[in-house]
Amino acid sequence: MKFVIIGGSGLIGGKLVHLLRAAGHDVVPASPATGVNTVTGEGLAAALEGAQVVVDVANSPSFEDAAVLAFFQASAGNLVSAARAAGVAHVVALSVVGADRNPDSGYLRAKVAQEAAVTAGGVPFTIVRATQFYEFSHAIAQSSVVGDTVRLPPALFQPVAADDVAATLADVAQAAPHNGVVELAGPEPVRMDEHIRRFLAATEGSEPIQDVTTDPHARYFGAELDDTSLTPGPGARLGAIHFVDWLGKS
Repeated sequence: MKFVIIGGSGLIGGKLVHLLRAAGHDVVPASPATGVNTVTGEGLAAALEGAQVVVDVANSPSFEDAAVLAFFQASAGNLVSAARAAGVAHVVALSVVGADRNPDSGYLRAKVAQEAAVTAGGVPFTIVRATQFYEFSHAIAQSSVVGDTVRLPPALFQPVAADDVAATLADVAQAAPHNGVVELAGPEPVRMDEHIRRFLAATEGSEPIQDVTTDPHARYFGAELDDTSLTPGPGARLGAIHFVDWLGKS
């Protein structure tokens, strides 16, 4: 089978390309670097020719509210239109657990818009909503710096390793479309402030700020969180890699 991976040179995309090729498939990594731009539509028709499955793991270069919304609306719209024209049998899109429960976050509003475009695109689909990646811990810390401390809420979340995300996407992409949502989370829930404390302690010396202040009203990319904001529902798939083991390998 031919698979096209939109964002195939990124963190998740690169791992997914490797897994699908190891399974014997014809895999095309597609990104602006390879002449495929989903925002403008450049190169999409040629890349999708003969493809059975398209997996979209591309991310916006900007998290600013208007820019990220414009990116996902244009990218998803162009992708499903090109997939429909090419006769693609399955579109898989990577989204975020809780995207629909956090309207105050511009980034998560944009992911909801992406999901809506895929759902209404006229091509069989599966949306994989994953929790925050362990690899995103640095970005969470840096985005939450206020003065000389990291301010984070004690809200529960359930981060997951990028390897588990890629493995789940590979599994879903090789299966029949769900025409719905599959959730993926890490093996255990943890409070966000405590998770970042553990991360900073493990990377002491490489991070400029080490102190974490617990603030129930601290916002996560614009959203004020509670224990249900970013946690998966019943029946979610769980990754196999625990944070402590990921830390030991990173």
